[in-house]
Amino acid sequence: MFSSVWNFVKRHKRKFIFAGAVVGGVYFLGKYAQKMIRELQEKEATEYIAQARRQFHFESNQRTCNMTVLSMLPPLREAIVSQLNSESLTALLKTKPANKLEIWEDLKIISFTRTVVAVYSTCMLVVLLRVQLNIIGGYLYLDNSVGKNGMTPLAPPDVQQQYLSSIQHLLGDGLTELMTVVKKAVQNSLGGVSLKQSLSMLELEQQLSWIRAEVESGSERSLSWYMLADDENALADQACGLTENDIMTIKLLNETRDMLDSPDFSTVLNTCLHRGFSRLLDNLAEFFRPPPGDSALSSAPDSLSAVSLPLAKIIPIINGQINTICSETPSHFVQDLLLNDQVKEFAANVYETFSAPQELQK
Repeated sequence: MFSSVWNFVKRHKRKFIFAGAVVGGVYFLGKYAQKMIRELQEKEATEYIAQARRQFHFESNQRTCNMTVLSMLPPLREAIVSQLNSESLTALLKTKPANKLEIWEDLKIISFTRTVVAVYSTCMLVVLLRVQLNIIGGYLYLDNSVGKNGMTPLAPPDVQQQYLSSIQHLLGDGLTELMTVVKKAVQNSLGGVSLKQSLSMLELEQQLSWIRAEVESGSERSLSWYMLADDENALADQACGLTENDIMTIKLLNETRDMLDSPDFSTVLNTCLHRGFSRLLDNLAEFFRPPPGDSALSSAPDSLSAVSLPLAKIIPIINGQINTICSETPSHFVQDLLLNDQVKEFAANVYETFSAPQELQK
């Protein structure tokens, strides 16, 4: 019997060798596949954890942005009020001076100017800080990711402080120049309008549209100039020297300038301005409501023009809007800007750009 088996094995030797090779190959192939699957799973898990960590850092950074905006609004309001001080004119009117009409005319221009400036500068503050803090946030994410490998930090604390201090341009020279441009536009639009002339909500909206058109189209400078000085000397002055940290700061300022000059930034800023002036008009409309019980005016199809107020009565209403616009407590005005979807998307794109590892190679 054993000889028969041996003869069978010899006759089919090649088949047995082939079958063994196939079985062995399948075994090792299975082992290799298991290894590859395990490595792929580990890689996916690592990438998922990294992405989750990055997302958490981004969301935390956005909360920092919001809190920073709210903390900067009181200094912004103070800077506007100190240069466009309508309160002193109001106090002067209470003394019944001989030049009462002249003071009223000044109050008209200053009240409209400071409210329009408040809308512009608040919108600028929101989008500028979104850019700056997401550039810094992206670099901080990279620093925390690779810092343990001994690489030079991209955004050390001294550089962060130096870079973020550039916001002072918006609160200083930029704001002063913006006031000059807006005041001229207000004068051209409302200078000839009598204090006794009544304006409807629709007519007031038209006046603000004319002012905006002159500010945004009539100036040789783009709106981004008011946020960040655009010449190289000014950037170097802001960086205050030629140390390694200063060079890093200048690099951050130049990257910020590139972002501010981009079409996406212009789109987001225009969206904020549109929303900001719409919210201002909503606030003003509360004072143009028909008297209680006047159902005829309330139901009129052109209710925006149904109620009119003398310009002299509109001035105090306009004058007080800065306290809502530049409020450190979250008002509807500020919330509309901070929670705007386009602002959020733009912030995410900035953070994505500067937190990507390839930035280390640039």
